[in-house]
Amino acid sequence: MPLEAPASTAVPLTQPREGVPQVVETTQALAAVCAAIAEGSGPVAVDAERASGYRYGQRAYLVQLRREGSGSHLIDPIAVPDLTSLTEAIGDAEWILHAASQDLGCLAEVGLVPAKLFDTELAARLTNHVRVGLGPLIEETLGFALEKGHSAADWSTRPLPEPWLRYAALDVELLVELREVLVRELEEQGKTEWAEEEFAAAMSAPPAAPRVDPWRRTSGVHKVRTRRQLAIVKELWEARDARGRARDIAPGRVLPDAAILSAAVATPKSVDALLALPGYSGRGTRKAIDIWWAAIERALALDENDLPPRTGPPGDGPPPAARWPERDPAAASRLAALREVIAALSEEWAVPAENLLQPDALRRLAWTPPAPVTTESVAAVLASHGARRWQIGLVAERFAVALTTAAD
Repeated sequence: MPLEAPASTAVPLTQPREGVPQVVETTQALAAVCAAIAEGSGPVAVDAERASGYRYGQRAYLVQLRREGSGSHLIDPIAVPDLTSLTEAIGDAEWILHAASQDLGCLAEVGLVPAKLFDTELAARLTNHVRVGLGPLIEETLGFALEKGHSAADWSTRPLPEPWLRYAALDVELLVELREVLVRELEEQGKTEWAEEEFAAAMSAPPAAPRVDPWRRTSGVHKVRTRRQLAIVKELWEARDARGRARDIAPGRVLPDAAILSAAVATPKSVDALLALPGYSGRGTRKAIDIWWAAIERALALDENDLPPRTGPPGDGPPPAARWPERDPAAASRLAALREVIAALSEEWAVPAENLLQPDALRRLAWTPPAPVTTESVAAVLASHGARRWQIGLVAERFAVALTTAAD
């Protein structure tokens, strides 16, 4: 008989200390929040809610803040889209976010840009917490259980239901206290400077570059056998994306990937044949059937020379590591040797391997090592691929030895 998990002793956190704040929807109310935040003290806890899976893009539909002496605040960035004055009110105080890389982009779009950052998720990873989600982390460190259930909600809904607002306010309720715990752990483990470098890198990270041929990431595209079918995937994907953007609807809700694939595989020769396929009988899909059929007609009309190639353009990095043993056995040996170093350091310092060094930097070094291999040349290569100083200090010398040994 399997053992039962021990009952949680965490105290349910069901209400913010000062109650659920009124949502700020006017410039006058925003000015009052700015004044309150400016009069507060210490770091500012910040969070944002998006409508991923419902709306096109990743804009913020609710912003939450909390500061000692100020309390919590909920702001509607659709009603008041310019929050630059709030950034000015915070000044050079530290911002606390959990998984900051998920929110910094949408916050910047409304004028919220931190001068200094503390990322509780990154800090938790560096201090070897196994569960780094906000809820589990607060339960482990502070003994409170956060309410669950609304993280994947459609936050573009107006008005926002009171239970959602309560959930949103609770997301920043204990971030300041969580930070205090993690600051102590970082200091005790000698990792404060590591964390500061990670936070600075998160703040300065540029926006992700647009993907080349993003339509190739359509779920199930590996089932497509011909270039003509690939053309149908491409045309339908681009038509769906344009319609989603124009209507501000997540593309997957406009036309599911499965519907794109069913049309590509079947290659229908008429509108009626398209309507008979899975994914095209719903009211919304049928309403736009002329758009989908026009996309398929464009694909069918393409000259053979204009059909998309079976594979996308090569990236600027090495090929997938699974292919290395047959393409370049020496590179595969180097990668295995470097991974052994990372595994040993991960155990030694109690830090996840992916946080000791970005996997992409590891692969690039193994695929194209410097010549000659020295600690200094390895350090230079890693720095060029975005490795932080603390990472380079840990791995460069051991990497140089491993690369030299693998070459013998």
